[in-house]
Amino acid sequence: MKDQNNRPFSILFPYHEDTVYRQLTPAACHDLGIDTLCRTLTDDQKEQRLITDVLSNMTSDRRVAEYRSSVFADILRLPQLRKSMTGLFEKIEFIRDFGSMHRESDENLGLWRLLHRLDELNDYIKCVEAIREGLDGLDIRSDGLKGFKAYVDELYSEACFAEMKKDIADLKMKASDIKSVTLGVNVNERFEAVSMGLISVNSKPFRKSGIVSNFADAVTAKNRIHDSTDWDGSMHYQYVDSETDQSTFEFFEKMVGLSSIQKAPFVDRRIVSTIVNAPEGDGVANSTFYLERVLNRILDSLVKKLRETLTKYANIAIVNISQLIPEFVYYIRFAEFVEKYRGMGFVFCEPSIAAEGDVSMKARGFYNLKLALGTEDMSSIVCNDLDFDSKHTVYILTGANRGGKTTVTQAVGLLFALAQGGISVPASSFEYIPADCIYTHFPADEDKTMDLGRLGEECVRFREIYTACTGESLLLLNETFSTTSFEEGFYIAKDSVRALLKKQVRTIYNTHMHKLAADMDGTDGDGNGVCASSLVVRCDDGRRSFRLENAPPEGMSYAGDIARKYGVTYDMLINGQEGAGDTAEMS
Repeated sequence: MKDQNNRPFSILFPYHEDTVYRQLTPAACHDLGIDTLCRTLTDDQKEQRLITDVLSNMTSDRRVAEYRSSVFADILRLPQLRKSMTGLFEKIEFIRDFGSMHRESDENLGLWRLLHRLDELNDYIKCVEAIREGLDGLDIRSDGLKGFKAYVDELYSEACFAEMKKDIADLKMKASDIKSVTLGVNVNERFEAVSMGLISVNSKPFRKSGIVSNFADAVTAKNRIHDSTDWDGSMHYQYVDSETDQSTFEFFEKMVGLSSIQKAPFVDRRIVSTIVNAPEGDGVANSTFYLERVLNRILDSLVKKLRETLTKYANIAIVNISQLIPEFVYYIRFAEFVEKYRGMGFVFCEPSIAAEGDVSMKARGFYNLKLALGTEDMSSIVCNDLDFDSKHTVYILTGANRGGKTTVTQAVGLLFALAQGGISVPASSFEYIPADCIYTHFPADEDKTMDLGRLGEECVRFREIYTACTGESLLLLNETFSTTSFEEGFYIAKDSVRALLKKQVRTIYNTHMHKLAADMDGTDGDGNGVCASSLVVRCDDGRRSFRLENAPPEGMSYAGDIARKYGVTYDMLINGQEGAGDTAEMS
């Protein structure tokens, strides 16, 4: 089923003329942990690339997110559908990858290969019929899967699968009438076979199966040796052209193990007209090849009908269903993942699109999915709440080292990427307005900053990101402008935040610059009502709680906390005390 512009059906990319997609950069995918997530979902690199491609193509069109979300809800809710589809798709992939479809032009295929292709096509029809049957009777609610069911029904009708089944049965029946062929062989004075010809095509097999015994009977019984080459019975001959300079004696020797054969040459004109030089090479293989050529000429009408059938149906059948298999794999891999982690106690919810208004994100009980991949116990993970609205459009996030700032920043990005990909998200509830793209500004690798220096590289990257992002974007900054002195970094960061407020970009700015959070808290974007807000990862009595709070920064750099942890305070150094060292904390 295609639209009026001949676009193929999709359960991932519903067509709307005004939908615009933006591509996440490879750096953004890495910063969000999408690469790590994909490796957890599947070991197949092709599937990993597919999942990454879907998640990294973003649009703020809420219709796409709603469409995908409802399809995923169906697939997650119907494990029997996943099981049946997986089995059928594997069979279809096997037919496509290991069959003979599309490997050679139909015009170059012999009769027997064409018949084999009909068998493959017949198997494919059975798969399509099984897909139709598997969708019947299920409680399908999504527009996407309802559309897929209608697509399969229409494909079945358009491709005339019922007619195709009948054609295949008829063609196989005609071909099965051929039970044997009779060949004549000419020899020279040294009893070497020099040429062979087709005598007849028979609807019955020879009664004796042993070639050697047939030959022995012919040469030992005097009355079995014919005085002439006359053939009694009606025959139809067609000339088959083939030339070779090689003796055919070895051919027959390999084929039947004989060193001598009947001496008398054929003289009947009808028989001579079908004679060809025997092919060289392996006897058995070449005899089959020879028969194919002969029978293709004799049965040209049957071969033509086979080719017409394959041309009529093969592309329709193979291409249209096969192109949807990767889209189903995308949903199925995520459904298997969510089902598994729910069984381990992890919480997931179906995201919902927020109504147009002040709130552009309302997340409750969310956590970082990448962090969950490394643990089997949900109780060890701290969940948080966070909103984006006009008073909280740009968050300046501060807190202790290894207190969870980067983890929270990454978690918010993953919420949007998964939700817009239609997937259940790691939260108790998640309401949002889709982002047109996610931009990240995390520290660059050392080798990428050799020419401009770290600060120069950060400035160039930030300007490029700022130019690209819009009021519908999500921007995640991780220690941006921290590679220089505090005074220089603070000056650049303050102007950058003001520019982001002017553009009304949803932002989380994870930084150690507590003065930036204090100075910008409550600042609006030139009177447009969009404000920055200080967000803190709490530290209770020197212990990291990993809990977020909308509050002023705590006003210290946590240097003392870090010094105590690693045993480098004055008293600890003098008295030889060791710090607690690293613990299993969020980074």
